[in-house]
Amino acid sequence: MSNLFQPLQFKSGSSLKNRFMLAPLTNTQSHADGRLSDDEYHWLTMRAKGGFGLTMTCAAHVQAVGQGFPGQLGIFGDEHLEGLTRLAQGIKNENSLAVVQLHHAGMRSPAELIGQAPVCPSDHPETGATGLSTAAVEQLIEDFICAAERAEKAGFDGVEIHGAHGYILAQFLSGTINQRQDQFGGSIENRMRPITEIIEGVRSRCRPDFLLGLRLSPERFDVHLPDIIEVAKVILAAGKIDFLDMSLWDSFKEPEDEAFKGRSLLSYFTELERGDVALGIAGKLRNPDEVNRAMAAGIDFIMLGRAAILHHDFPLQMQADQDFTPVRNPVSADYLRAEGLGEAFITYMSGWKGFVG
Repeated sequence: MSNLFQPLQFKSGSSLKNRFMLAPLTNTQSHADGRLSDDEYHWLTMRAKGGFGLTMTCAAHVQAVGQGFPGQLGIFGDEHLEGLTRLAQGIKNENSLAVVQLHHAGMRSPAELIGQAPVCPSDHPETGATGLSTAAVEQLIEDFICAAERAEKAGFDGVEIHGAHGYILAQFLSGTINQRQDQFGGSIENRMRPITEIIEGVRSRCRPDFLLGLRLSPERFDVHLPDIIEVAKVILAAGKIDFLDMSLWDSFKEPEDEAFKGRSLLSYFTELERGDVALGIAGKLRNPDEVNRAMAAGIDFIMLGRAAILHHDFPLQMQADQDFTPVRNPVSADYLRAEGLGEAFITYMSGWKGFVG
């Protein structure tokens, strides 16, 4: 059974009791002002109780203008501290590490949601997003760091920086979206500078044992695989983070880029020197066989998304029965209610083809 149920010691000091993390999942359940709702509290603490060694929130926006979807959890103001403190304690009470994912949607923020044009590394006519000044980029970096400090104050064990899926930090990584001429544009070293400066800031301003992760995605949204491999290589070599979370969409696929085909996309990241930084993946890990295959590919932990929606206790079920058969989609709304999803989350999942029936 590989090492799925063995602890994983992170370099900053925290210990993961097993190799299961709850992936950060959009669920649209928070209040309109970003405060925590009872539904979101229930959904997340139920996964902590279900055996996940680390329970991660949905993407929590670090600026009001960075909101990416309705009902998003906020971490951009002290008004969020009461709910965040309750959530951190509720997760930790179940012997799970509590982590907030820090996020800003950039040009993917709907104008009707944020009440203004979205922002982006550069002007983006297609979305109507306006480019940030150098000072505004520096403020963005500062707000990510302040959000990490807020998470620490609320009692969370750590944070993950969302640098994936075409959101603002990934927009900086894109050589096509990012047309800047200052220190945040041009070379990949410059384009990844917001990420490296956020990492430095969190490390210098939060306690030494505060858990720090980074999420990257190597394809789609105008990023290029060689760039993301380079970013991962540099970040891993620097050794300032505890874990790198690669969101692959499909953990066993080959790259889209013709020049990189012939082997798995994952293999380009497992071959990188990572020292004592842990490497994990998310992407279509739906049953015990796929989880074991992923671990056998040379990673340190797995992140479950849809599988965790369907089974709040996937880790406990797999520990009890290595061959347990997860339920298959579509599932009923009542099934999802029993698994701890609120009505807003059920409605959101109904938009995923074949998920709810």
